Amino acid sequence: MLPFRILYQDNYYIIIDKPAGMPVYSSDKNDSIPSVENFFPLLSRRKEGPWLVHRLDQDTAGCLLIALRKQALIKAQACFAQHKVNKVYWAIVQGRPKKYSGIITSPLLKITQKGQWKMIQDNKGQNALTKWKFLKGDNTCSLIELNLQTGRTHQARAHCSIMGHPIIGDTIYGAKKYSSIPLSLLSRTLTLQLETVISATAQPPQHMLHYINKFSIYKKS
Repeated sequence: MLPFRILYQDNYYIIIDKPAGMPVYSSDKNDSIPSVENFFPLLSRRKEGPWLVHRLDQDTAGCLLIALRKQALIKAQACFAQHKVNKVYWAIVQGRPKKYSGIITSPLLKITQKGQWKMIQDNKGQNALTKWKFLKGDNTCSLIELNLQTGRTHQARAHCSIMGHPIIGDTIYGAKKYSSIPLSLLSRTLTLQLETVISATAQPPQHMLHYINKFSIYKKS
């Protein structure tokens, strides 16, 4: 039995709703925590594959694309490289933005401090672009939508912190007040412009619904 929902499936691709807390890759360090890769035998009986087309952080929930055939993997990876992928995230952030929308263009550089790595704003880093808009919230926290135009590591998390509104549960990027709450970040929608458009939308996990229902803006489709 699969521990996640399948949001989209055809002969070439599957989009799953990855639970928060589940790693995508198998690792000797986390062998006690089942990964998405551990369940690949249940997704396909082919001798080769499946393959992860991209990745999500262990604590991020939502849409994750898996290729069932090698040629499909190559086509999907090319789609990501050519920016023919629309990636929309939902995040519950600390505080309330003063504007209703904006663009973050801060380049991101990976650094390591005290044995822990993170991404910081630095002109020596890679270009990164995130479009965002406020959906609803109060002075304590807000639900915002993030449209990632690039795919840098921790981009959503770092850019939210840079704009002064770290994601709730993200102690690495400054949300110290909410250290006991899971990371409130969802890969909400994933759309790829292949021969035919494939798309899926994930529903918010329970720890995010606590805030979303409080804001009275979310209606389950």
